[in-house]
Amino acid sequence: MREIIKPTVVVYGILVFIFGCYMATRFLADALVGELPGTTIILLILLRIAIALEVLLPTTLYLSVVVALGRLYKDSEMTALFACGVSLTRVLRPVVYTALAIAVIVASLSLFIRPWAYGKYYKLKAHAGANFDLTRMNDGTFYETEKGARVIYAETVDQQQDEAQRIFIRTKRGDTLQVIYARQASQSLDRVSGKQILVFTDGYLYEFSRTGEAGRVIQFEQSAMPLEPKDNLRLKYRVKSASTGSIARSDDSEEIAEFQWRLSAPLATLLLAMLGVPLSRSSPRRGKYAKVTTAVVIFAIYYNLSALTKKWVGNGVLDTVPGIWWVQMLLAGLLLVLFWRPPLLFLRRGR
Repeated sequence: MREIIKPTVVVYGILVFIFGCYMATRFLADALVGELPGTTIILLILLRIAIALEVLLPTTLYLSVVVALGRLYKDSEMTALFACGVSLTRVLRPVVYTALAIAVIVASLSLFIRPWAYGKYYKLKAHAGANFDLTRMNDGTFYETEKGARVIYAETVDQQQDEAQRIFIRTKRGDTLQVIYARQASQSLDRVSGKQILVFTDGYLYEFSRTGEAGRVIQFEQSAMPLEPKDNLRLKYRVKSASTGSIARSDDSEEIAEFQWRLSAPLATLLLAMLGVPLSRSSPRRGKYAKVTTAVVIFAIYYNLSALTKKWVGNGVLDTVPGIWWVQMLLAGLLLVLFWRPPLLFLRRGR
């Protein structure tokens, strides 16, 4: 168990770091074009890591079993164990114990943490898209908020001073179209209300009616617009953020596929860990990483096939029974074949 846990911690840390860096590059790219505020990026990265843990943790355990037992084969320790009468069942026991403990963690992640993290993630993304912030803008770029209801453009933006020059804002409100053009705009905190306000200097306000009614033009030296935070957004329903209890009783194929996916995560953790035992077998001359490539290929095929099957079940291409469980049955079948093949029986006899 110690030989398995040590590489698990190391590989797990590396995978989380790599995944976090990958997500950071994605969100930073959105921040550069003003789609996300900088203060939200860290939270989004942490939420995406929390979502990915149900996949990263079983993957780490699986590879760690291959590496740990591969080292024992390389150093001829497994040969010595079998020669002393230690059976493969005895070797498999600590792997199963470790996998069961981690499977409990994965079940918690899959059934509760992942949907919660998805809900927070979608909410943050929606708030970032609906609420305007001058500090997110870049020079000469058009920005849409509230699903296109508002368009903002500024010729130049000074993000250090929270100011913009030659700013243009078009807003749709029912049958009314409002356009604000100002020579300068600045964003600041209103000490009375405690809310962010946008102060326009030397500009015009145009209002047009799309029903043919007369419009109006207002010239102003200074005007303030409160930036009301939209806390009561109507978020689009997404099955990934739905609670496990709500989709467990559903008859919808997409929700059934999601529920089966969540239940299969701890089972896959146990099966993959056990699969690492026969895959780790190698001769001392080949080294402890001899079977890592094979293990990675098998995992890639399994994971992509699972994701594809989930999509097919959700779209109604495949029946909900057996649903995505046939992929788990394939994995279990591969495990049985590898355990009962002649080379492993050969090892049981202590050779």
